[in-house]
Amino acid sequence: MMNVIVAGAAGRMGRRIGVMVDRHPDLLYTGGFEAPGSPAIGSDAGELAGIGRNGVQIGAGLESVIDQGDVIIDFTHHAATMTFARLAARHGKAMVIGTTGLTGDELAELAELATAFPCVQAPNMSVCVNVLFKLVKKTAAILGDAYDIEIIEAHHNQKKDAPSGTALKLGELAAEGVGRRLTEVGVYERSGMVGVRKPHEIGIQSIRAADIVGEHTVFFAGPGERLELTHRAHTRDHFARGATVAAAWLENRPNGLYTMFDVLGLQDL
Repeated sequence: MMNVIVAGAAGRMGRRIGVMVDRHPDLLYTGGFEAPGSPAIGSDAGELAGIGRNGVQIGAGLESVIDQGDVIIDFTHHAATMTFARLAARHGKAMVIGTTGLTGDELAELAELATAFPCVQAPNMSVCVNVLFKLVKKTAAILGDAYDIEIIEAHHNQKKDAPSGTALKLGELAAEGVGRRLTEVGVYERSGMVGVRKPHEIGIQSIRAADIVGEHTVFFAGPGERLELTHRAHTRDHFARGATVAAAWLENRPNGLYTMFDVLGLQDL
C-alpha cells in the first residue's frame, strides 16, 4: 500500500487525482497541499474532491505534509514541480510528475535528482496516449521521408503552454522514427509568405478553445493519401487514473527516472 500526497489538491486536476487515488485498491490518500495563502488550506481534501470527508487536511506547501505519504503526485506548474522534486530528493519520497512545460534544463536536473528517489515523469499519463507514442514512432519509421509529418493539438482556453507537452513528445518520437531531431526540424507557426514546405519539416500547430479536454492528431501525408492517428480525451479522469497506476507501480522501485513506457511495459515494443 502506497500513501499518496496530492500536489495542488484543491485544483481541478488535483481533485480528480484525489478521486482516482480513493478508488485505487493499492493507494491511500493521506496528504494534500496547496500553495501558501490558498483559501483551500485547512479544508478537508476528501470533501473538496467529492469523495466525502477523509480527514486529510490540505496543508500550506509540500514541506507541511511531506511526512504524510510515500509518493507525491504532481500536475501543477513546471517551476513548482522542480521545487517539489528537490524536496522529494532530500526526503527520499517517490514522485509521479504529469506536469507539462518542463524545460530541457529542468528535465536534466530532474534526471540528476532522481538518483535519490524513484520518479515517473511523462508529458501524458494516459494509457492510450502512450500507445499512440509508440505507434507514431513506428509509423514514421515505416513510412519514412516520402510522407510529410504534421501535428495538430487542441486544448481548453485556460491552458497556458503551447504546444502541449504531448504534442512535443509526439513530434520528438516522429522525428526519431525518421532519423531527425525535432529541435532542428520543428515548425510551430506559419503565417504570411513562408515559402514552400521544406521536405523534412515537422509542423506542430495549437488550438485553444472553450472546454476541449485534449485532442492530438498526427498526419502522415504522402502522394494521393494520408494516414491520421488521433487521440481524443473525453475527461481528465484518464490522466488521473494513469497517474495512480504509476504511483502504485513505484512501490519498492529503485531510485531513478522512469516513464509511462516502463509502467505499462511498452519500453521494448
